[in-house]
Amino acid sequence: MKSLLEFLNQKGLIIDRLDIIEEAFTHTSFVNENKNIQNDNERLELLGDAVLQLYVSDFLFQYTPSLSEGEMTSLRSRLVNEKTLAAITRRCDLFNFLKLGVGEEKTGGRNRDSLLADVFEAFVAALYLQQDKGNVKKFLDPLIIPEFKNMLQQEHDDYKTRLQEYVQSDTRKTVVYELIKSMGPSNAPTFEVVVKLDDLVLGKGKGSSKKQAEQNAAKDAFTKLVR
Repeated sequence: MKSLLEFLNQKGLIIDRLDIIEEAFTHTSFVNENKNIQNDNERLELLGDAVLQLYVSDFLFQYTPSLSEGEMTSLRSRLVNEKTLAAITRRCDLFNFLKLGVGEEKTGGRNRDSLLADVFEAFVAALYLQQDKGNVKKFLDPLIIPEFKNMLQQEHDDYKTRLQEYVQSDTRKTVVYELIKSMGPSNAPTFEVVVKLDDLVLGKGKGSSKKQAEQNAAKDAFTKLVR
């Protein structure tokens, strides 16, 4: 396993405050068991969350073709959520440098999504606090941009997921699909579906299968909502 310094050098990161980097990987459980260590990474987590939100918002704002506010909101929430950040942390092996207490280690803390997302945010904050402000972009670009492109492709392919995530960014409610009409011969039917939020019809769609009709209804609704 490579050392932390080897990892930083490999990424081309210019570090003048290694103590802050080490703090980013120090979990509160480790501090509790090592009285000579004073600082955990919780304060860095808070700063890192803000830095990450700004980085992603700026990236989405600059993206061509331009994204609507709704699309930016949906994509940002997916790019900075716990599951995504934990997956990125595993892929770039950041979890290897995490300092955990014995109990936290035994209970699987090193592989817990919430803990991994927190350490990623703390590390981003530690990079932000270095003198070289290019560190954040240098580190995040190779990680976030491929994730973004993958999500964009998935969104274009799956409007049902896209619509549900957009709706849940403002409310915990779930949209429902209702078959309102089936037309044509039995060997070549056409289905017409509406998608609703409570009793409000958000969109309509037709298709040669119920699944396709639902996707088209979701696309119709999503297009109207983010316009």
